[in-house]
Amino acid sequence: MIDVKEHVYHDDPKIGHPDVRTELKDVSYFFLGNGLIQAVVQAAPGGDATPVGLLVMNPERLRKKREALTMDEKTGLERTAVRILAGGVEDRAAAGAFEASWENGHPVPTVAVRWRCAAAEVTERFSCPEMKRPVLVRDIEIRNRGRRRLGYRLETGVREILLTRSFVLAPNEAKSLSVAYELHAAEDLVTPSFGRASKPGRAAVDFWDGLTRISFGDRLLDGFFAAARAQLPAVISRAGMLDGSVWQYNREWLRDQAIVALAMTMLGAHDRARTMFDRLLDKFVTDEGDTVDSSERRAPDEVELDQNGYLLASLRDYVLWTGDRDILRRHWPKIAAAAEFPLRDVFRHPASGLLANRREFWERHQAHGIEPGLELVHQLFTTLGLGAAAALGRMTGRYAEAVRWEGESLRIKGAMLEDPRFRMVDNRGFIKRRLARGPVQEKITPRPDSGLPAGSPLAAPGTHFLNPDSSSVLPVAFGLVAPNSPLCALTLGSLETLWNQCWTGGGYGRYNATSEPDSPGGWPIASLFIARASVEAGRPDTAWRVLRWMDSVAGAGAGSWFEFYGRRLAPPFPQVGILPWTWAEIVILFVNHILGIRPEEIGLRVRPRLLSGLKGAEASLPFQNGRLELSVRKGRAGSSARFAANSLVLSAGPEDVLLAYPGRDFRIEARVRP
Repeated sequence: MIDVKEHVYHDDPKIGHPDVRTELKDVSYFFLGNGLIQAVVQAAPGGDATPVGLLVMNPERLRKKREALTMDEKTGLERTAVRILAGGVEDRAAAGAFEASWENGHPVPTVAVRWRCAAAEVTERFSCPEMKRPVLVRDIEIRNRGRRRLGYRLETGVREILLTRSFVLAPNEAKSLSVAYELHAAEDLVTPSFGRASKPGRAAVDFWDGLTRISFGDRLLDGFFAAARAQLPAVISRAGMLDGSVWQYNREWLRDQAIVALAMTMLGAHDRARTMFDRLLDKFVTDEGDTVDSSERRAPDEVELDQNGYLLASLRDYVLWTGDRDILRRHWPKIAAAAEFPLRDVFRHPASGLLANRREFWERHQAHGIEPGLELVHQLFTTLGLGAAAALGRMTGRYAEAVRWEGESLRIKGAMLEDPRFRMVDNRGFIKRRLARGPVQEKITPRPDSGLPAGSPLAAPGTHFLNPDSSSVLPVAFGLVAPNSPLCALTLGSLETLWNQCWTGGGYGRYNATSEPDSPGGWPIASLFIARASVEAGRPDTAWRVLRWMDSVAGAGAGSWFEFYGRRLAPPFPQVGILPWTWAEIVILFVNHILGIRPEEIGLRVRPRLLSGLKGAEASLPFQNGRLELSVRKGRAGSSARFAANSLVLSAGPEDVLLAYPGRDFRIEARVRP
């Protein structure tokens, strides 16, 4: 049984310098990195911490925020700030008196911080200009904004290291300095030094220039995509390591890794995606096909049975997107084991043939009151995963296995949708979970030894309802049912009660907050699940509501979102961190759903669904042996979609087109329904 102490952390944000806290007033965190070094520019305008601080970390060592290599126990990030001394007065970027943003027009992701004081205007630019060295560069420009010649002294540093430079500036004259922060992984330290201005190397320029580019002509959408494009590669180590939530868990999940690897595939970082899939298959899947969650293996009753399917479905899309079949040859025993594992008798529910155990999608288990039963998402991703494994089997000539897995996929899907007693639907649409004997599990009661703290909703008196749950929308988002079906409409309608449940400001909770063992609040990933399904169902207003809410919360300035927005009970729970999965969901929402790019076994299907208010979209994506150039425009009212492409059309419908894979650069022009 899962030890409830696994959920207990001892990092108290009230202890130490305020900079050790992740939640700061109106904070934004800008992530930079090249896989060898990971850096974060902290922009904290609220006055409760260092306004502009720099965190540097080793991406191969997952740690708390207080353990960042530039964090001092007593002074926090204060030493990393730039300080200007002129005319006997010391100044630095002050709370509420600086601007921090991503700066366009650079060959590599660049964060700019601008501030002024009585004696100077200061611009700081942060970037990782190289791919082969663990170095971050901070270019600093100081301009004399006074009317007389002044002597200046610049100070900055890391912990006990202090860097200084003195110079004299005439009125309106500027001085440029650069500080390089180099990570020494073996010594577990960072050394700052003055050096040359950043000049991106060819490898860095080629990497970032080669990634997917998308423009919707909309500030919010273009900003979100640019933020995900810049930051998702920055949080993945060169070996493929990824914290499930930066500074929060210091653990890894196969599910999260697979989703991020798929998003990296869509971004065009195919080598990085390959590294992640190689690592997952080598280290996160056992020879028996079991998978790792929270860096742990589980007993059968506690296995996250959706993880195998997430991995297989993501791997299939990677192979179709890149044309890389060598990965199948190298890892086939693990791929086959991952497909077979959920089909073991220990998981099979005798009466329905569906999968059963005592773990649910959001990781609650029997200590929280989860009874033996059938979880919707376990059925969904086993269905999708077995279908994906069958496709991979056909690609490699393993037809007998492919036939078996396809048959099992259809069997589980049929029972999930149609079994008269155990189907995963009722008059609310898709439902989350059934008990092993058939009724929907509507509530949970935690065990006395659950370890829940006072203040947790699940620990409070009263009934703790399990439904509705945002994961119930995933069959719609993943296309298991027709998006215009009554089942889809019922499901989306039932989830509206998850918006602003016991909080204000917006956001969908992941489920009914009364059954929350942690802290209730709006979750970006749960909200993006619903946004993805809403795009499929032709409900753009719901998708816009999610995106505009995300644009209103702390972190939106950088495009880096906390796992959830609400009051966190820390400790015993960890401080809330930045969830990379959110960036992956944004990429998938834009590429897979709005642009509608979906590789299939026999060809590429394109079914754009532009959100209301958008006139069109332009995209350039690495695809197989070339680049896909896609242009989408809205057509006339009442017209069907029209497509023009320099590739063979296999079939065309009123909303989509299926094209033969050209194996080269190709272009698609689409006119879609308004």
